[in-house]
Amino acid sequence: MAKWTAFPHLGDFHFTPASLKKQWARLHAGDAEPLPADPEALEAWTLFHNGEFQKAAEAGLEAGGEGITAANKATAIYANYLEKKEKAKLDLFLEVAQRAEAQAAQDPDNPSAWYWQAYALGRYSQGISVAKALAQGLGGKVKEALEKTIRLQPRHADAHVALGTFHAEVIDKVGTLIGGITYGARKDVGLKLFQDALKINPASAIGMVEYANGLVMLEGDRKMKEATRLYEHAAASKPMDAMERLDVEMAKAELHD
Repeated sequence: MAKWTAFPHLGDFHFTPASLKKQWARLHAGDAEPLPADPEALEAWTLFHNGEFQKAAEAGLEAGGEGITAANKATAIYANYLEKKEKAKLDLFLEVAQRAEAQAAQDPDNPSAWYWQAYALGRYSQGISVAKALAQGLGGKVKEALEKTIRLQPRHADAHVALGTFHAEVIDKVGTLIGGITYGARKDVGLKLFQDALKINPASAIGMVEYANGLVMLEGDRKMKEATRLYEHAAASKPMDAMERLDVEMAKAELHD
């Protein structure tokens, strides 16, 4: 494994397995991930929340079982926020998608296996261009995996956000008519998914940012004021761990664009 770029705020978060257990419900309000019983998997998650993404991925893969989800999340979040080289980023997303697909084949009732497959393919699609990804049939795969995630775990706020983004991006790229007929994308469904996500996890900075982006894609400039308000809320959030710090920084960057 090539050396990953370090999280720029290493040392800001100091979780131990014991303290992580106490904060678990708050930190996993977005993905509804159950607290792992395996201490090695818990160690991988501890590394993840402290921003040691490469160590978390390695520890999760070594732990196997419950650790695979920690490895997938660490890899996907690292690729999304910190990997500078486009090819390396896309390769990491494909790696996560393949690993999550294998995990879902072994454990089809595991919502996280479906979610990380969808997340990684969704980010990969954004990287190669949504239009190209739709032509390759990736859109349907992302949509199905996210719908499956929500069926298995209705309180998976992040899956609601990602599915809302799917509806918004498809309509933004191909229009309402083709988006609806060919890909099953609908404006009302997309907006409701974002709203439901923020009902489940109101503190989610990434939920607010993606909802703001979705509003602009689906409703245009007339919703710019509401989108800006969402960016401001997200930027003012107090991050609890390394991933949330990256989410908040992205919200600040959106405001200054």
